[in-house]
Amino acid sequence: MTTQAKWKIEKNRVLNLPLQEKRKLYRTCEYITLEDIYTWSKYAKENEHIKTKLRTEDDLNEFKKFHINPDKNANLAEKVSIFKGDITKLEIDAIVNAANSRLKAGGGVDGAIHRAAGPLLQDECNSLGGCPTGKAKATSGYDLPAKYVIHTVGPQDGSAPQLQSCYEHCLALKSECHFNSIAFPCISTGIYGFPNRLAAHIALRTVRKYLESDDNMRRVIFCTFMPTDVDIYETLMQLYFPVEE
Repeated sequence: MTTQAKWKIEKNRVLNLPLQEKRKLYRTCEYITLEDIYTWSKYAKENEHIKTKLRTEDDLNEFKKFHINPDKNANLAEKVSIFKGDITKLEIDAIVNAANSRLKAGGGVDGAIHRAAGPLLQDECNSLGGCPTGKAKATSGYDLPAKYVIHTVGPQDGSAPQLQSCYEHCLALKSECHFNSIAFPCISTGIYGFPNRLAAHIALRTVRKYLESDDNMRRVIFCTFMPTDVDIYETLMQLYFPVEE
């Protein structure tokens, strides 16, 4: 059997397994279900101290570039989450991988996802012919708790439009993969050096815009592994997804 045939057969098998059977494949016993993750409205209620976090003048100027529909605030605060921890443990429809353009296993979140998914993930990636900056491609999650991995290539030159494009193309794959829950890492803020705060603004406003037009998405999760990103998202989520009038 060829390598290509192996991943195709396993992809089809895994995607059609009942949940209890799929759980036997996980390389972690510490998987986290969607129900385990607080919605933003509950998170904000349980962490009242975040109200004291101050937005900078730059934050407010960046926020002014985008207009939210206030009528949707209460509903959308139930559709987003902050998650502090390991994205590979999330038992949801799709997780996003901050990949390189060759779609080869690298370091950081990319390497962690490949290790947790198993070698067939790389085999399927090898069939995709790479991925340009700002675009996204989908694969099976294999031994991950997540059904799909959405691979996106963030900019290395600080391009805000390219980073926005990453989030847009990941979300656009919903029509192909039919996912209703998706988790994003902080794309391009690691070795690619994109400023963490501006990256969060781009992520939040792009997701907010998408959710205002898609009533069927159940949850979008922002994974914040570093303490600085936790602080940034706790601060800026209050602008983009206000829970109080």
